Amino acid sequence: MRWTIALHVTGLILLCVGLCMFLPLVCGWYYGDTSVAPLFLSLCVTVLAGVFLMFSFQRPKPMVINHREGMVIVSLGWAACAFFGALPFALGGFPTFTDAFFESVSGFTTTGASILTNIEALPKGLLFWRSLTHWLGGMGIIVLTIAILPFLGVGGMQLYKAEVPGPVADKLQPRIKDTAMSLWKVYVLFTVAQVLLLMFGGMDLFESICHAFGTMATGGFSTRNASIAAYDSAYIDGVITFFMLVAGVNFALHFQLFRGRPLAVWRDPEFRFFAILTLLLTAVVTFSIQSSSYSSWPDALRFGSFQVASILTTTGYATADYELWLPLPQGVLLLCMFIGGCAGSTAGGIKCMRIMLLFKHAYRELFRLVHPRAVLPLKFGPKLVKEEVLTSIWGFFILFIVLFVLSGLALTAMGVDVLTAFAAVVACIGNIGPGLGEVGPVDNYAAIPTLGKWVLSFCMLLGRLEIYTVLVLFVPEFWRK
Repeated sequence: MRWTIALHVTGLILLCVGLCMFLPLVCGWYYGDTSVAPLFLSLCVTVLAGVFLMFSFQRPKPMVINHREGMVIVSLGWAACAFFGALPFALGGFPTFTDAFFESVSGFTTTGASILTNIEALPKGLLFWRSLTHWLGGMGIIVLTIAILPFLGVGGMQLYKAEVPGPVADKLQPRIKDTAMSLWKVYVLFTVAQVLLLMFGGMDLFESICHAFGTMATGGFSTRNASIAAYDSAYIDGVITFFMLVAGVNFALHFQLFRGRPLAVWRDPEFRFFAILTLLLTAVVTFSIQSSSYSSWPDALRFGSFQVASILTTTGYATADYELWLPLPQGVLLLCMFIGGCAGSTAGGIKCMRIMLLFKHAYRELFRLVHPRAVLPLKFGPKLVKEEVLTSIWGFFILFIVLFVLSGLALTAMGVDVLTAFAAVVACIGNIGPGLGEVGPVDNYAAIPTLGKWVLSFCMLLGRLEIYTVLVLFVPEFWRK
């Protein structure tokens, strides 16, 4: 392990984060609020820390990052971003650094879990920074850095493999720099389009940008205490529902769509699974709440489709208190928390691709009981799935369940009730945000004990970095030559 490389690249990442603080600083200055001083001081500290690491740990030439160094850089980079990203909150009046760190981790990991009891009381500069952490974390600060690293003579493929969500990381372009830039272009284009559509629906520019950041990153931080319900607009609900579903789809498919290959989207088996599952779950929820919670079918469809899209894509926006619904739609939304969006999207959760392959493998084992001598290769669409990929998926699923159980038990040991504890864990490790119980859609995480917030912060990092990237650092063999 060459720590010189790891710390040098971490410094570069911090430099990018520090420079990004300039945008909320301008926002705070424009509105004349109290966030200017905390943001300016945080910007200076973060930039100086990044520059210090970059110049204190010079990179060797040529520099090639191996897979172990890539994992260390990604984990260390995200932890550093969360720490320095908490400075504006800590200096801006958050009760404790734990609360500030929790909010920062929640932002960068696109979880959307908040400790704030009165969001609207926060200065606009901090609200903008809070939403910007979503947007940066959505496509990945590391992927952004990959687009810069080649200019510095640094190979970025190992970083890309460690950071990109999903069981596989496919390059869209022959050069990794071009792949990162292609992803960001699509990401920015959708963000701008949503900003314009939200403004057309009556939102001002500030709130449109903040909610577009939260939507495309599938994060869920809102500028309102009541989240999207505060606007009470069917048009805004529809726009955000559409873009949440867009963000939950593999961005490689969006890239193919923009290149004039629309059929590539429907031919993708994961997209078909995601689309059919969304329609099916929306239908179940709509029919369940129509008679009990809403008087008309349009209202039931509006609120049902929004919440299914919000939880399935792990965005976490809310237009209704779904804890007041019948048990069936609540159960459907709980199921959505585990499933998540597509691989290669900004969504969290287990991911549709893994769910599909787990079901395919289970069916293959049942088939083998009937035909023991049958040779059944496992396919995902036209592609043959290698056994090592399947083994990795099973390992991920087992680790997800084990971490879910252990973290939930840890919270119950701190006095948190069972429903709240386990709902909070799945909401954090799945990067969803709102859960059930005391952390439901109209509640927050302020009442979680201090140690519990650190446990949930770790869960958020695990979920965002697909578990393996973080946990492998605790394996003794990882550090041996």
